[in-house]
Amino acid sequence: MNISQLKAFLAVVEHGSFSEAARAMGVSQPAVTMQVQALESDIGAVLLDRRYRRVDLTEAGRALLPHARRVLDELDRARTEIENMSEQVTGRVTLAASTTPGQYVVPRMLGAFLRANPEVAASIVIADTTKVVELVDTGEAQLGMVGAKVRGTRATFEEAGTDELVLIADPASPLLAREDLLLRDLLEEPFIMREPGSGTRQVTESVLRAEGIDPGDLQVVTELGTSEAIVRAVEGGLGLGVVSRWVVEKALELKTVVEVPVGGFPVTRPFYLVLPRGPMTRAADAFAEHLRSEMS
Repeated sequence: MNISQLKAFLAVVEHGSFSEAARAMGVSQPAVTMQVQALESDIGAVLLDRRYRRVDLTEAGRALLPHARRVLDELDRARTEIENMSEQVTGRVTLAASTTPGQYVVPRMLGAFLRANPEVAASIVIADTTKVVELVDTGEAQLGMVGAKVRGTRATFEEAGTDELVLIADPASPLLAREDLLLRDLLEEPFIMREPGSGTRQVTESVLRAEGIDPGDLQVVTELGTSEAIVRAVEGGLGLGVVSRWVVEKALELKTVVEVPVGGFPVTRPFYLVLPRGPMTRAADAFAEHLRSEMS
């Protein structure tokens, strides 16, 4: 039995298939299969029940699972302690971030961190909120930053700074001449929304529900993958949109879009650091501390 075999076993359990485990580990599916088979041979028992498009734990697999996790957690702790013996922060850190913090917040703070820690290599992976949490859960990213919490995850969420979501329209919108607008008054207006899984969309739908509005009643004309694209579409007169003030600040200054004064908006939401369940590397811990300091 070796560490690679345990990692392969846990990856299959966590991802539910050999192919997904291989993709997450960055190896071939036959390599994962060989590691699991070797582990089963060493244990002397079948650990996984391989069914069509599904993999389930056998009784022996369920018995091994907590021990395998404990072994790998202890190894991570040992590695972290050894890294922490050095006063200089070294290594590589990957931060996964949803669109707004990934494009507009973290990059502004990355330069100062790298100047203070020249032996660290850092990269930012941008994905929707759900995917960011998944990347931290699987260890493909050492930490993350999102604009909404996700349920059913092993990761933890820690508030770090705030964002403000605003409702925007193009300057020619007749809505701007109206007073005392309510969200319910906008149900017949065309809306441009972020894709499902986006933190911005989750918060928007929560605001609507708080006002007694079913998000499905909105007249959504299109869904776009970035808030920047929503700003451009609003500038083109396609409809209303909800975006972060971080994203739209330049367009508001240039008056190519305007903020719609409506009950419920602007809405302040926290940004969250997404932290793994186990110990963090020294580089990831230092980056998280830098973000906390900069956003406090």
